[in-house]
Amino acid sequence: MGLIQAAIGALGGTLADQWKDFYTVPSGLAPTAAVFAAVQQGQNAGRGSNTRGSDGVISNGSKILVPEGYGLILLQDGAVTGFAAEAGAYEWNSEAQDSQSIFAGNGFVSPLITTSWERFKFGGRPSSQQRAYFVTLKELPNNRFGTQSEIYWDDAYMNAQVGAVTRGTYTLKIIDPILFVKNYLPAAYLEPGRVFDFTDIENDAASQLFNEVVGSLAPAFSLYTNDPAKGNRITKIQQDSVGFAQSLSAAVEQNYQWSTNRGLSIVSTAIMAIEYDEPTRELLKNVQRADALSGARGNSNLQASVAAGFEAAGDNAGAGGLFGMGMAANSTGLGGLQQPVPGVGAQGTPAAPAAPAAPAEPAAEDPLAKLAKFKEMLDAGLITQEDYDAAKAKALGL
Repeated sequence: MGLIQAAIGALGGTLADQWKDFYTVPSGLAPTAAVFAAVQQGQNAGRGSNTRGSDGVISNGSKILVPEGYGLILLQDGAVTGFAAEAGAYEWNSEAQDSQSIFAGNGFVSPLITTSWERFKFGGRPSSQQRAYFVTLKELPNNRFGTQSEIYWDDAYMNAQVGAVTRGTYTLKIIDPILFVKNYLPAAYLEPGRVFDFTDIENDAASQLFNEVVGSLAPAFSLYTNDPAKGNRITKIQQDSVGFAQSLSAAVEQNYQWSTNRGLSIVSTAIMAIEYDEPTRELLKNVQRADALSGARGNSNLQASVAAGFEAAGDNAGAGGLFGMGMAANSTGLGGLQQPVPGVGAQGTPAAPAAPAAPAEPAAEDPLAKLAKFKEMLDAGLITQEDYDAAKAKALGL
């Protein structure tokens, strides 16, 4: 018993002309269609169009065309009687003894599929009538995910638990058609005219997969953001569709065993939005600010901040403010922020000394007014208590 491969590769008109009738995929399929029954096509000029429907039942000697990107499964009473994963033309022959002829042509068949074939194949000689179904082996797009409320995970980048609402899409691939049909596909879809579509909102089996993906988002985000190879950065996730898909696939596999029990895998993702909750947004601002103040860029930012402080002190407190800021800067090792000393060249070579200017007579100032200014600077944190005590002693002549 088995499928005898008649031709490999092109499935053009010559082959169809030679056969009185044949079965293949129905026309007008949606790009998200996953499993559907084979339909009988017209002969000769009528090939390629569904001229008369079929319930997918084939008999001994039936010819079947398998296009690129599809696998063919034959069933009898729920048991697998034949499988082909390579594009080409096949003939069903119930008298063929070599059941392994389904793998003829040296096409690639994964060990997982081979294991499923040995596990589920028909144990005896099948009858002359079988049902034929096609399974899409290509990526199936437009599978959506989204959360109505925040999900939470531990984030290594922010060193805290964060929360967000997120939405996006992912692509699915059936990596083991036999496993998928036997272990997950509802029996209602093994009927004439039914099409199993992962994006069908009335498909309860597809809805279950959607819920499992949503339930795996939090551990998937945790796997991604805590992976040192990805820099522990959630900000990279929207540009790394494959990387996050691997994290999401790993989380789904750990929780629900998609590949080992259902023959399914997530291939890629596209995150449309990540909307953090309010505490996470505030935390992210603080972390970004800390990043901005680290390294060489941080040193530049710090110098700019101190320079702005000097300017503000001069505007608010006059010369006294600048005096206090100068003492504070020297006490914190920021004296290098001051302007170069006049008369010193760019390379540190002393320039010719200029004639000393006559010292201006300092204007007399009330000691109490000085102390009041110094006290304001102390209260504002611009000078230390030690600076204030020294200025007080000088102002009072102690």
